Amino acid sequence: MQKEKIQSLKRERRKMKVRSKIFGTSIIPRCSVYRSLNNISVQIINDEKSETILSFSNTFLKDVKGKNKNEISFLVGEELGKLCISKDINEIVFDRNGFLYHGRVKSLADGMRKAGVKF
Repeated sequence: MQKEKIQSLKRERRKMKVRSKIFGTSIIPRCSVYRSLNNISVQIINDEKSETILSFSNTFLKDVKGKNKNEISFLVGEELGKLCISKDINEIVFDRNGFLYHGRVKSLADGMRKAGVKF
């Protein structure tokens, strides 16, 4: 039990450090990533108005049978990137939300880059 508490505190510390440096505007919004054991969800946020512009999750995807979590994260990134481009959002600030930038978080970012969104 103690190990999980320490890991949670470390993630919260990383999250606060990242959020102190990142701020989303209406021109360049913030992309916030949340990763759980089974799902990954992303929000595009305008911090000036405190509103969510777009959100997407792997629960919205169809035909993901037989794919691993990294491939699913890449597809989520691609779909969100397409939605961003359709809403004329070409550039974002990436908020990894305290999660390390590897694995599923990196796959999601690569999918968004492939769709044409700049970081």
